[in-house]
Amino acid sequence: MAEVEFTIGHKEYRVGAADGEERLLSRAALILDAEARQILDQAGRVPETRLLLLAGLMLADRFAALEERAEKAERHVNRLQQNPPRVEVPVIPADLREAMAEMAARAESLADRLDEQRRG
Repeated sequence: MAEVEFTIGHKEYRVGAADGEERLLSRAALILDAEARQILDQAGRVPETRLLLLAGLMLADRFAALEERAEKAERHVNRLQQNPPRVEVPVIPADLREAMAEMAARAESLADRLDEQRRG
């Protein structure tokens, strides 16, 4: 078993961690320390127990909000999977397509004639 050393707020700690879990414990300690430092910045010196309690509550609140957002996103994904949005692709009827092509050809012909008149 490895030991991990870290600081939370103004106090140093040493905790045993299962082999391979050191990095996760260090990361969790950094997150808790960041919350504790915010409290210390706002309130000044706070007793250790209260500091850990407040930091833990702040993280629990953030976790609950993220959990709620994740559940909402999951429900939205499930709805989309059950009722995929209908995508309509417009289909241009063949006779309209031909008429538009003929109009485009006429417009190009008129533009060519105008260009010839301007040059000549």
